[in-house]
Amino acid sequence: MDPIRNPYAPGAGTQPPELTGRGELLDRARVALERVRLGRPEKSFIAVGLRGVGKTVLLNRVRRMADASGYRTAFIEAHEQKSLPELLVPHVRRILLDLDQRGALSEQVKRALRVFKSFMGTVKLSYGGVDLALDIDPERGAADSGDVEADLPELFAALGRAAVARGVPVALIVDELQYLAEREMSALIMALHRVAQDGLPLMMIAAGLPQVVGLSGRSKSYAERLFDFPAIDALPAEDARTALAAPAAAEEVEFEPAAMEEIIRLTAGYPYFLQEWGYRTWNTAPASPIRRDDVLAATPLVITRLDEGFFRVRFDRLTPREKSYLRAMAELGPEPHRSGDIAERLGTGVQSVGPLRSGLIRKGMIYSPAHGDTAFTVPLFDQFMRRIMPRWPMEAHDV
Repeated sequence: MDPIRNPYAPGAGTQPPELTGRGELLDRARVALERVRLGRPEKSFIAVGLRGVGKTVLLNRVRRMADASGYRTAFIEAHEQKSLPELLVPHVRRILLDLDQRGALSEQVKRALRVFKSFMGTVKLSYGGVDLALDIDPERGAADSGDVEADLPELFAALGRAAVARGVPVALIVDELQYLAEREMSALIMALHRVAQDGLPLMMIAAGLPQVVGLSGRSKSYAERLFDFPAIDALPAEDARTALAAPAAAEEVEFEPAAMEEIIRLTAGYPYFLQEWGYRTWNTAPASPIRRDDVLAATPLVITRLDEGFFRVRFDRLTPREKSYLRAMAELGPEPHRSGDIAERLGTGVQSVGPLRSGLIRKGMIYSPAHGDTAFTVPLFDQFMRRIMPRWPMEAHDV
């Protein structure tokens, strides 16, 4: 069929043609945004789920909702190479300068800029020569201690009061939250706690891998009272069918039931994989209706694409020992496994692989769904590990 008319949209954070099965979460976000805009108390929330469930897609949709409601928004993607203060600085600067230009002189906005200037003085920035300087004196003694747990609440409070002065709410949209260090997460929680106590119109809607829940709890015991943690999972079969059928129907193309069920079986209902299989199957099928044979013919192309991109980019970040650990997990199957069983497969003790496991959790490759259990954060990664390391155990030079 005509590839130009192909409606499917595989890609990192790419909006799918049919965002199905996420209405409840989007409604929750809409209510939270409107309550905060009206000055009413509301929890921030952190959506948690595995790779490929569409967390970034949802955050982008929430950002558009917030923009449409008059919010000043900051979309931040956390990662291992920058600290939380480094990530925040350019966005907070932009928001404050926008508030400063929106009407008559405001002492609250000017003070927020001075507090921000103080905060900037504690942050080691690396923006390749980009000028982030402000022609304003710092607010001495405010957000300038160098202790992020003390300084970030001061900055957020000043930003929130500036937002009140201009009648404009602020939303921080944060993706990949699991990459924050524990102390940074603690500072973020304390800062949001401060603005909630003061009733300021600043909120956070974030997403991350399942370990975010544990990270938040370890950082501050009151995190569960400050945030909701809605889970995002694979789509139920009916929603998965809609995600495939609706875009095709808009192009006057149909799926035979057997073709639809084969894609759902192969993808386990994960939205990213649904888009990949839908895209490749469309380009493979000669005409409507799309048949099961078309799906089978497209599947090797999909697997090659996933192996070379979605899976490989994560695999290449691993050390040989980390690869062996994940290969041992794959040998046991896709479900969660006891740490002792993985160690036994590796022929060693649980304590000796503890640092490996911790490193893989920090890299976002695995998480602990229950005490002592370990599971992949990337759906179908066990199948990839068996493809990429067919002989196992393997020596490091074989990888």
